[in-house]
Amino acid sequence: MAVERIPYDEFGLFHENAAEFGIPWHGPPTVRRTSVEVSPGRQLSALVWGDGPPEIVLIHGGAQNAHTWDTVALALRRPLVAVDLAGHGHSDDVAPLTPGQLRPDSLAADVAAVIAGLAPEAAAVVGMSLGGMTSMCLAHAHPELVRKLVLVDVTPGVTAEKAKAITDFVNGPASFPRFDDILARTIEHNPTRTVSSLRRGILHNAAQQEDGSWVWRHRRFTPGTNPAPREARPDYGVLWDRLAATTMPVLLVRGMRPQSVVDDADEAELLRRLPSAQVVRVEEAGHSVQGDTPLELATILEDFVFGPPGGSD
Repeated sequence: MAVERIPYDEFGLFHENAAEFGIPWHGPPTVRRTSVEVSPGRQLSALVWGDGPPEIVLIHGGAQNAHTWDTVALALRRPLVAVDLAGHGHSDDVAPLTPGQLRPDSLAADVAAVIAGLAPEAAAVVGMSLGGMTSMCLAHAHPELVRKLVLVDVTPGVTAEKAKAITDFVNGPASFPRFDDILARTIEHNPTRTVSSLRRGILHNAAQQEDGSWVWRHRRFTPGTNPAPREARPDYGVLWDRLAATTMPVLLVRGMRPQSVVDDADEAELLRRLPSAQVVRVEEAGHSVQGDTPLELATILEDFVFGPPGGSD
């Protein structure tokens, strides 16, 4: 029986993002995929939007990839870089951890190399979930690369219990016999999102194999249907002290739907430790603010990073 192949053009779906969210379409945006060597034999991949020097860096969450920011990037209409974290998207696998090292520390070292190479003058780094943890580590180790820091629905107060629904989905099957199977599971996990947006997300975040099956890109380095976690969940509480010591402007964008992993206690702790931090609550977003309300997030980023219309940059 012939295998049904589903066509995929990485740069051919942007018009769908624009149409779904009412973004004026003036033709395909300027986007290219590039890579940066972050250690001998290891490359991190990234999407570079626009022709000018990148003004902002976007870092996705765990089990995602750089395309999670597509609609936000279309709405911002600014040159920017969206990074594929190690072990995600088109990037190489993660580096081995040294004793006592947090995974976000390792990821941050990779991202630092990418920012230094592609976006050294970026006005802000935006990190969602695991990307936010990575951004906190980046701001601690390389403050010269982080002029403003935006955390999307994450604080060091995230616990396994708060993130259980998300980790249960991420740690589910790594492969699926048919596209309809992987789509059905994704719809079940994201009941408030449109099927068309979830279909796009899968095409960007999974790859069809020769036998017709589909494998999540972030699971390709851990073959098997249900591989064991690669490491025990560390205590991210140490990041509170690092975050409190930051000197750049910090913004927390918090989703307010039940899918969010940030609660009132987390928000209060952030403001206690870092009174200068700003918090914006997005009522119609869950954990994935960039997927649920990308236009609102783009406006929030524009205002915080570059100043509101009529203000000074």
